[in-house]
Amino acid sequence: MENIWTEMYEAAEAVLNARRVSEYVTCGEVSAAVLSKSGKIYTGICIDTCSTLGICAERNAIFNMLTNGEHEIDKVLCLLPDGSSGAPCGACRELMVQLMAGKYHDIEIMLDYSTGRVVKLGELTPEWWIK
Repeated sequence: MENIWTEMYEAAEAVLNARRVSEYVTCGEVSAAVLSKSGKIYTGICIDTCSTLGICAERNAIFNMLTNGEHEIDKVLCLLPDGSSGAPCGACRELMVQLMAGKYHDIEIMLDYSTGRVVKLGELTPEWWIK
């Protein structure tokens, strides 16, 4: 496994911090790290609200990347509450596809950090509406 995955795991782990911030909002149960094409790692956490105003950790990390002037994704890693990794949801996949139309197929997704299993977004979204 490439060393960058360890760096991304550690970055995501550093912000993984489940907490209740109000009667209606929890956050930090899931975290993510996104590696931009420039080599910089951006992180994000999930924010859950009682009225669907929340955001997934992956999209939060991507928005962090966009806020900092970048828009091309190389790799994505998501950490679940138990420290395991998993695949991005459909909304996160859709954002990546729209952000990198024509190039999204090659974004690498860490599906299982413990085994080093990586797939490309094109494998997870083989028949997406955007080519």
